[in-house]
Formats: sequence, C-alpha cells, structure tokens
Amino acid sequence: MGGRSVARARRENKPIFLSVGYSTCHWCHVMAHESFENEEVAAVMNREFVNIKVDREERPDVDRVYMTFVQATTGGGGWPMSVWLTPGLKPFVGGTYFPPEERYGQPAFKSVLERIATAWKENHDKIVEQGGKIVEALRESQSATTAAGKVDATILDAAYRQLDRSYDPKEGGFGNAPKFPRPATLNFLTRFYARAPNDEAGKHALEMALFTLRKMAAGGMHDHIGGGFHRYSVDRYWHVPHFEKMLYDQAQLAVAYLDAFQITRDRQYESVARDTLDYVGRDMTSKEGGFFSAEDADSPVAAGADCGHLDTKEGAFYIWTKKEIDDALGDIAEIFAFHYGVQPHGNAPEGSDPQDEFRGKNILIERHTIAETAKHFGKTEGEIRKLLAQGREKLFSIRARRPRPHLDDKIIAAWNGLMISAYARGAQVTRRTPATWESQRSQRNSSGQISMTKKTNCSIATIAEPAAISRASPTITHS
Repeated sequence: MGGRSVARARRENKPIFLSVGYSTCHWCHVMAHESFENEEVAAVMNREFVNIKVDREERPDVDRVYMTFVQATTGGGGWPMSVWLTPGLKPFVGGTYFPPEERYGQPAFKSVLERIATAWKENHDKIVEQGGKIVEALRESQSATTAAGKVDATILDAAYRQLDRSYDPKEGGFGNAPKFPRPATLNFLTRFYARAPNDEAGKHALEMALFTLRKMAAGGMHDHIGGGFHRYSVDRYWHVPHFEKMLYDQAQLAVAYLDAFQITRDRQYESVARDTLDYVGRDMTSKEGGFFSAEDADSPVAAGADCGHLDTKEGAFYIWTKKEIDDALGDIAEIFAFHYGVQPHGNAPEGSDPQDEFRGKNILIERHTIAETAKHFGKTEGEIRKLLAQGREKLFSIRARRPRPHLDDKIIAAWNGLMISAYARGAQVTRRTPATWESQRSQRNSSGQISMTKKTNCSIATIAEPAAISRASPTITHS
C-alpha cells in the first residue's frame, strides 16, 4: 500500500488507522457520525494516527488482505472494518464497529484509540515484530495446499451433517440471529437432494432448503411491496431486517428460488424469483443496461427535507404506521393488516430494535397464509389474493413518493456477472425473456413509479470524509 498517507506514517513513525467500508454500509455511517465527526475523538485520531479510508468495493484486494487478519484474530468480520497497522502496513489490532461509549459488550472507540496509542509508544519494537510474525503466519496459512483429490461423498455427507446440526427447524435458516440468507448453502442442499432424491438425507436436505426459502419469503427481510430482499434479519424470525439491499443477494436468491420452483413446480417460488428480478430491473439497472451495486438501509424520514440537514433513519422508506395503512387501503385495510401482521403500536419484536427506530411502525411480514386469511374473513383464496395485490399496489404508489435510500451506483463486473446469470436462468425457467423484463421496466419508468430518472432530490451521500479521516490515495497497493 503506497501513497502520501503511508509515506507520512513512515516519516512520523505513527501507526495507521485503516477504516474499510462501502457506500451503503449502515454501520459505517453510524460509526462515522458517532466517532469520526466527534471533535474529541477526531483530535485523538489526528494526533496519534495517520487515518486512511478505503472503499472495499473499489479496492477488494486491500479489503481481502486485512479482513483475513481480522477474521483470523477475532473469529469474525464485517464492515466497517477497523484495523491498526504499522507504518510498514503490518496489522497488529483489528475489529469492526466500535461504539462511542462502552456498549454491546464492546469498548468505547476513543478508549481503544488511546490504549493503542499508548501501546505503540511503550512497546513499539515488540508491536512491529509481532505484526511481521502475524503477516508471515497468515501468508503461510493462505499458501498451504490441500491434498489433491476429488470431492467425494464423504465430504459432501459431512457438509450436510454440519448444516443439519445448525438448522433451525422452527424458523428456517442456520444458526442464531442475525440470520443471513446464505444462498450458497441453499444451493448445496438442493444439489445434495438431486444426488439421491429418494434417500432420507436427500429429502431432509431439500426440506431444509424449501422451508428456509418459504420463511424468508414470508418474513420482513423480503420486501413485500417492491420486491427483492434486504441484507439479513437481526432476529431469528426473519422479521426485522437490516434494510440494505445488495445486488449480489438479489442475483443469488433469485437463482435459489428458481431452483426450488424447478424441483417442486410450486408457483410461490417462481413468484418470489420474478419479483426479485423485477425489482432489480426497475430500481437497480442503469439506462445503459448495467446493474448498480446496492441501496442503503437509511433514508430521509420526510420528503422536502433540507439536504444539508437530513434526519435519516434505517428502514424509513419501507415501514408503515397502522394509520398510514388504514388511510391508504380503506375497506381492505383490515384484511391487509391481518395478513401482514400490522399492529396499532408497531410490530417489531422486543429486542430487535436497539436504536428505537421502529417504535410505532410496522415491518410487513406474512403472519397468516392465504388460506388462513381467507378462512378468517369468509372469502375465497382467489378473492384474498386479489385484494392483497390491490393493497400492495396502492402502498407501492404511496411509497414511490417517499425519499428513497441512497443508491450506490457503482457497476461491479463480478456482481453484474451474477445478475446476468440470474436473468438468463429466469428466462430459461419461467419462459420470460429479458425483453419482457426490459419492457416492464420501461413501462413503470414512464409512469413515474420509482423511476431511476425520477429520484427525490435529497439522497444520502456516500460515507463522509470527516476531519478525522485523511483521504486515502486511490492507488493504494500491497505487496
């Protein structure tokens, strides 16, 4: 890694604080606002460190090197990634988000800075030596080769058993909260089934995949109004999502639902795949045909806000009060509220809203099946489907007038490859040609519904460059 910032660190013999994030990263914004923009914290950062900010999507090579260190030394990883380096770019402390004061079982960021600064001054030589040893150990582990050979049934069976042990039979998914969609895991399970569809293990593998897909589609992680999926669920019920939307999730989940449809011929899986592909075509596609990277979790809470003083909250674009739904839907509001779990005082489960952003608000989740809703209101399933579709269409139109989340309009080749593949699979499986999706996108854009050319004037800026952070050279490299 080079550039003026690194040269300055070497000249002044200061450690480097490296913060790696990306434009639509919610907790990157939170940490920037809480800590980097705080004058006391900024003073410590500027006095004791040389501070560099890197976009992981522009420099995945830098991200990969230091994420390997963070994962190896802490057992986890994520963004924002916070790493302290020697002037020779050897990492010696790493983590992710640090709060401004001690909470979530984590130390305050200012305290971490002060302790690292003291350690650097008192144990400089030892830290440099340890940093070199860490890098060498990581290099050896990365270059270690495994014995050549085929991936045989023993390895596949072991992978299946490991997934089975972590499977949540009540809510679907694997492990505890937060729950990620893990499309690669779902793909493995459907292919494990295809190897031996009559074996009990194969049948159970398929059921784990299908049940998880159904629970995700019914949950709040699925955008029931506009289509597509949010990043992950903060609870085990797939109810309260982290509202960011990533292109690579849409691509891989669309394929997972198409796989499920091909195996079962159940139209519910095809419907979810279609609404995911429709969402990308409508909201994440450039006029030249490339696919954008992501939409932010946060958005302004009110239209017409002063762009210089935005009050933003996570999920503001997506959530509803009971009154908003009653006013919008009139006679069908009761049916809609029953089906989607809408409550007068909001429906976020206890413990799932640590920032208190969803108080009195509802995150739509299918609390009842179509059959249950039809029985409750004495109507046919066809009637209920039609009424719910009308309700979603009305809310879609209303939501289109809200300030949208910030759009990360980078076009990344690898992620575009995933999305192109998903559209190809969609055309193959549903007999719906790419021209059909393009025609639908053009029609919706021309009607003004969430058109890429009709964005609200106030959108969130990319991660701020506060006074505490000096701009990293765009030509950062590593050896």
